[in-house]
Amino acid sequence: MADKKKKVSADDSNPLGTLANLWPYMWPSDRLDLKMRVVWATVFLILSKFILILVPYFFKWATDALNGKLDMAGLLPAFLLGAVALVILYNFTRIAQVGLNQLRDALFASVGQYAVRQLAYRTFVHMHQLSLRFHLERKTGGLSRIIERGTKGIETIVRFTILNSVPTLIEFLLTAGIFWWSYGFSYLAVTAFTVWAYIWFTIRASDWRIGIRRAMNDSDTDANTKAIDSLLNFETVKYFGNEEMEARRFDQSMARYEKSATEVWTSLGWLNFGQGVIFGIGTAVVMVMSALAVQRGEQTIGDFVFVNAMLMQLSFPLNFIGFVYREIRQGLTDIEQMFELLEVEAEVLDKPDAVTLAIGQGAIAFKDVHFSYDPQRPILKGISFEVPAGKTVAVVGPSGAGKSTISRLLYRFYDIQQGSITIDGQDVRNVTQKSLRSAIGMVPQDTVLFNDTIAYNIRYGRPAASDAEIEQAAEVAQIGRFITELPDGFQTKVGERGLKLSGGEKQRVAIARTVLKAPPILILDEATSALDTTTEQEIQAALDVVSKNRTTLVIAHRLSTVVDADEIIVLKGGEISERGTHSELLAKGGLYASMWNRQREATQAEEHLRQVRESDELGVVVRKAPAT
Repeated sequence: MADKKKKVSADDSNPLGTLANLWPYMWPSDRLDLKMRVVWATVFLILSKFILILVPYFFKWATDALNGKLDMAGLLPAFLLGAVALVILYNFTRIAQVGLNQLRDALFASVGQYAVRQLAYRTFVHMHQLSLRFHLERKTGGLSRIIERGTKGIETIVRFTILNSVPTLIEFLLTAGIFWWSYGFSYLAVTAFTVWAYIWFTIRASDWRIGIRRAMNDSDTDANTKAIDSLLNFETVKYFGNEEMEARRFDQSMARYEKSATEVWTSLGWLNFGQGVIFGIGTAVVMVMSALAVQRGEQTIGDFVFVNAMLMQLSFPLNFIGFVYREIRQGLTDIEQMFELLEVEAEVLDKPDAVTLAIGQGAIAFKDVHFSYDPQRPILKGISFEVPAGKTVAVVGPSGAGKSTISRLLYRFYDIQQGSITIDGQDVRNVTQKSLRSAIGMVPQDTVLFNDTIAYNIRYGRPAASDAEIEQAAEVAQIGRFITELPDGFQTKVGERGLKLSGGEKQRVAIARTVLKAPPILILDEATSALDTTTEQEIQAALDVVSKNRTTLVIAHRLSTVVDADEIIVLKGGEISERGTHSELLAKGGLYASMWNRQREATQAEEHLRQVRESDELGVVVRKAPAT
């Protein structure tokens, strides 16, 4: 696929270099059909330009025929020398030229779209290869806008460079050759100087506008980021009544965009005006030269018309050169951030000799593991523990102790700085990430679902699963009955990030998804900490079924969920403070016992409050009951 092709680099000062990097996508080695389309598009391109040169000739000959000055003996058959026939030929060549251009565009369309698709695919794949650190530091709205603009920019470069720049160059060379051959060097000199001045002005003005375009892009990205961020946090905005503040922040970004966009269009007006002045002066000089030659009898009226027609015909591609250059430069500006993303190196990579993880019993071992997100702030300081095959080990501790970091390291979202993490004796850094992650199932604290159906979200655990297997997984997760009672059943939409479901329902979907994956190793990362006590007990019952006979690592905040673990490891400040079974740790009277007592007191207070509320509600009902 495209990710194996030559690395693209954004050099917005070197369009030819960028085109060279894009060429493998427009001339794909494995697509003979697209290569043939490029060949035929090129043939029609050249043919259309030669036919285009005939258009002003027929106009000249028709003019001379009308005033009796036509001298074409031997050049055309006699029946084509009449004024009417020449007028018909003039219009026929115009139609033929337009038809060839459209055929060229149609042939090249699939080539350009293939390039867009492959580069978009490459970017999408690259985004998923980048580390968790990268995605935690970047904003989704900004990334999506960069990729969207970059994709459009690629299409602009591919289309305008091939379909417009090359044809314009051919047309200018043909026009210059005809002027020199038919009217002398002076006509060529004036025309060439006009074209040079036109292109020079266009390039200088367009370069000036690039800075304005960048400012507009930055404002657009900022506004889009704020909009998406605000909508994703819709409930939080409502909780604090900050709709006006969010609207004000968005409007401030849009105000900057409005200012930059206005400058972009204003500068475009000045650019177009300058181009018109330069070409208008050049055209006037050439036509005055031709008019004087007609007065001297050196040229016919047809020659005067021919010169004007050639210049007007040249003005269209020249105008396109200005447009094409602007579009290419702006396209390069749009894709430079996308190319920067492509150049970001993945933090976690498979080794060249990485092998597939060979799962036996699924035993996990952390040996003297050191890790830090920031060198100045170590998170894990040489921890060592094992999760025997088929056993359950829990990791508990205060917030910030490094509990969730352990699950991220086991999944190899990050690589450790020292020590080793092994599964059945195989260092996770020596196996492929795909095989590693396929062997592990995760039920996280905050389950985020795709904005699709319940069936889709459960099937995500194993895309090839049948409907019957999905229903069975839902039953194991104790959500099957709830789903069947919904009007649309398994086809019920869960909404953005699953917001149409309660926390407990989302957790059950996550459990069903993991059940369907059927991994030999299971990670429960504070899977019930965000739930109320009753729902926690129900979810815990489902988790106990799922984790049976599986190697299970439990990251827990609520200690009531780990009392049955085969071993409990207590972290404090990135080090193992205590370890043992629930009863052993309570007997020690250390950190674990202290945490247990505090949580038990909080649970008892919560239960007492619940009983009081139920008693008050019952009293209200009794008082409102009618006397009998």
